[in-house]
Amino acid sequence: MYRLIFSFLFVFLAAIGSFADINTSISGTVEWDAMQIKAEVILDLASAGLRLPAGRIQGEMLLNEYYLHLIRQSILGLQVDSSSTVADLVNRGEFSLQETETLALEAASVPPALSQDMRSMFSSYTINLSGVSSLLLRNVHTSRVGRTLNPVSTAQYTGIVIIASESLPVHGMRSMALAVPCLFPKIWDNDMNLVYERSMLETRDNPMVRYSSSRNIFLNNPSGLSAELQEIVGDRPLRIFANGVFGINPADLIIDRNDALLIISSEENRRLLSQGKVAIILNESVLKSEFKN
Repeated sequence: MYRLIFSFLFVFLAAIGSFADINTSISGTVEWDAMQIKAEVILDLASAGLRLPAGRIQGEMLLNEYYLHLIRQSILGLQVDSSSTVADLVNRGEFSLQETETLALEAASVPPALSQDMRSMFSSYTINLSGVSSLLLRNVHTSRVGRTLNPVSTAQYTGIVIIASESLPVHGMRSMALAVPCLFPKIWDNDMNLVYERSMLETRDNPMVRYSSSRNIFLNNPSGLSAELQEIVGDRPLRIFANGVFGINPADLIIDRNDALLIISSEENRRLLSQGKVAIILNESVLKSEFKN
């Protein structure tokens, strides 16, 4: 169906002029706390040579075509881990541009509407970052969460909350930085033993971690957590303060070895990692980023 639409659009665009002559724009936000990309695309009808009402259908088709073209940069710019974006994966042959288009086509959209002055048409789109995560995890082989030869006594928790909302020391450097979000952060202890990474995740349907701000962990209820966080980490999570960040982009977290031992010393707590029952609390300023073109 899409090939038929695109073939029609090719003929249509040839008749009305090139892409460059048509005035369109995109704006939106990457919202890591909601795990979504939200975008709005606007098409200037006059620049496309369209008149209403006859040109409405062509305008809607053209708007969707421009969405696929304009949203690509936002998908390519997503931070996958502390060293790579989706664009880096494409350059290395680990992901394809066709797959970025697949992600774009899976977006939930609002039917195109006309502006009040009837001069432009716009539509909104929402891409679920969980879908991006699932697609990138498809060829990752599951590995076991690390254990310790000297386990410590530990309670059984319902989830893990790592608090990293303030500037933290950057490992190996004499500087401080705010931790930033990515799809697959690694968690290390302060001896640089790997505690958690993407291959330890058993399910491909849920994100590896969820991000939130500190205002959602100090609420006036028994757990202190927002309803959204409770769904992920339950009402008795282990709360840990990160003591450092790591990576080309500071997306990996470092926690104290004693806190790491509380997680890896029991099968029940190790399962929290493999099931993705992990929330990372970041500074509110890094949880959303705007884009426009």
